[in-house]
Amino acid sequence: MEGFSGRGYGTGGPDNRPLFGETSARDRIINLVVGGLTSLLLVVTLISAFVFPQLPPKPVNVFLAFCISLCCISAGILIYWYRQGDLEPKFRNLIYYILFSIVMLCICANLYFHEVG
Repeated sequence: MEGFSGRGYGTGGPDNRPLFGETSARDRIINLVVGGLTSLLLVVTLISAFVFPQLPPKPVNVFLAFCISLCCISAGILIYWYRQGDLEPKFRNLIYYILFSIVMLCICANLYFHEVG
């Protein structure tokens, strides 16, 4: 039994991964950076939808910003569930993918609002 004390389940070494609800400092920094950049780009997109290219805003711009906001609501719910411990850690990659998709949508929307291309 002494030979089994330092082994993980099928990993060949000790399993030092955090359990539910525990995050490393590196994970917290990544979460804050990704969340902060996504939030900043979303705010810029929402402001651009109502201000550019002229006042009053175009209905298409407002509709596109509304659709992006709906995507953010679903991402926010997933993040809330993940932080509560209701989702397994493997869902973190799905959350990152959804946030990346939102960033890409915001970039496309801003390019459209500012008539680039």
